Amino acid sequence: MKQIELLLLETVDNLGIVGDVVKVKPGYARNYLLPHGLAEAPTEEKIQELSARRAEVEAELKKLRGEQETLIEKLESVELTLERSANESGLLFGGVSQHDIAEALQAEGFAVEDRHVRIGEKINRLDTYDIPIQLAKDLKCEVKLWVVSDKPLEAEEEAAEGGDEEGGEAVEAEAAEAAAE
Repeated sequence: MKQIELLLLETVDNLGIVGDVVKVKPGYARNYLLPHGLAEAPTEEKIQELSARRAEVEAELKKLRGEQETLIEKLESVELTLERSANESGLLFGGVSQHDIAEALQAEGFAVEDRHVRIGEKINRLDTYDIPIQLAKDLKCEVKLWVVSDKPLEAEEEAAEGGDEEGGEAVEAEAAEAAAE
């Protein structure tokens, strides 16, 4: 398929940065890049004109990359705990989404956006999960997530103990009946 060359006037995700000459399909150019003023036909004068702006953007990207590498190093040792309502078999009533995890990380002081959290679908069970965080193609790590019940542990223990005591009384009653016979 035929492709056309365009000079990027703005940085476009997954395509290039300001001043790049890129080859794109005609439909992408005609329907998105050109109408939004993101690109134009490349000329030598325009390339020279954008060279200073390109240098600024490259410096910003380099700084951002350094920040992301530092963030990944810090995230590797992070463990999150989220409390959710669940039924007796451990199924969550609401679930945990990418947004919930990103918000929890932001509350801990990490600059993580929803799109960086890579879970396939909502988490629906109480359990421990390794959540992939991907800031760039080659900057990845996993964060340990504990999804726990919002019911206090004491109430669950008391319910379990109460069941055992009743069972104990029933066994004693059966033993007394057998002895009476």
